[in-house]
Amino acid sequence: MTTPLASLARVFGRIGVLSFGGPAAQIALMHRALVEETRWLSERQFLSALSFCMLLPGPEAMQLATYAGWRLRGIPGGLVAGTLFVLPGALVIAALALLYARFGAQPETGALLLGVKAAVIVIVVQALLRLGQKALKTADAYLLAALSFLAIFALGLPFPLIIAVAGLWGFLRSRETATDIPPPPANHTAPATLALWAALWLLPLPVLWLAGQTLLFDLAAFFARLAVVTFGGAYAVLAYMAQEVVQNRGWLDATQMVDALGLAETTPGPLILVTQFVGMLTGHAQGGAGLAILAGLLTLWMTFVPCFLWIFAGAPYVESLLARPRLQSALSAITAAVVGVILNLSLWFAFHVVFTEVAEVPLGPLTLDLPRLDAPRWDAWPLIALAAIMLGPLRRGIPLTLLVCALAGWGISHL
Repeated sequence: MTTPLASLARVFGRIGVLSFGGPAAQIALMHRALVEETRWLSERQFLSALSFCMLLPGPEAMQLATYAGWRLRGIPGGLVAGTLFVLPGALVIAALALLYARFGAQPETGALLLGVKAAVIVIVVQALLRLGQKALKTADAYLLAALSFLAIFALGLPFPLIIAVAGLWGFLRSRETATDIPPPPANHTAPATLALWAALWLLPLPVLWLAGQTLLFDLAAFFARLAVVTFGGAYAVLAYMAQEVVQNRGWLDATQMVDALGLAETTPGPLILVTQFVGMLTGHAQGGAGLAILAGLLTLWMTFVPCFLWIFAGAPYVESLLARPRLQSALSAITAAVVGVILNLSLWFAFHVVFTEVAEVPLGPLTLDLPRLDAPRWDAWPLIALAAIMLGPLRRGIPLTLLVCALAGWGISHL
């Protein structure tokens, strides 16, 4: 029986509105809706789809929603499911970005944001520990994580290079025979689908170039490249984005980047929506609210259209891809390397929240970004402890924890 598009829209609209708490919570929400309540997917179909989406760059929860919609109603179903998963969070981020650009410098805003950022430190550390438990099971995995941390923290190497080297190492150390690879599906037009969606995705680049829109072109090109290397979830790529946006391009300062991550945690939808916030702040700084909205729409296009590309071109090959030992080995190596990258993000974020100044410190041939230990923010520590208690022993949800910590930050500022 064909699933009506109206039913798809209703279910995925509800999922999009309620999808707080990061990919684990979002995937659990989809499992309940798609497997337990509607029974549109079997347990095996859901888990196979999830494994496939974890092989892809980009937000796995959004891609899982797109895959489910595609499986139920083809490309129209995939477009409905994927769009509605992202749309509620994108609307909230747009409002927050415009409000932040207008009121971000107010003391009251800073106090509320301090509570949010203190909670985000705990959220990121929890994500790091969960991923580490899954990914670091061998001595080789621990070594990869350590080397990737040193590569980005001490050497400042770009995230795409670290991921590429880790993936190549995992690919080459595994063996694969012809018997390991199932035949591809018959009569599938993957090349045509890939070409069509790639053309749609990259269309803004020549248009902006010919129109002489330098800033918008630079934003589109950067976030297009970011979309291709977003393995390991948003936390992994955020370190690279901060490195590029703050240090290399100067679009935002470190405080704005930290605030962007904190506010993105407060919204439904994939955390990678932080790219929209960054794009909008960059546009607002250059041309006010109008350019901010254009930059936000462009950033959403460059970030999420590739998700449709990967799903529509690759979904019929799920069984074939999941059976390849070399691909699995490459993914395992990348995941181990991502642990080290997220550790770097955790330190970078914590340094900018619990200290008032972070400076470049020469250490032999290296230059490290380290905090000034004589300039701590004492008001951040009780907020971090509050978040740790709520998310740990009390097992409260992320939205409630963010709200309570924000209000506590405002309260501390009035003591």
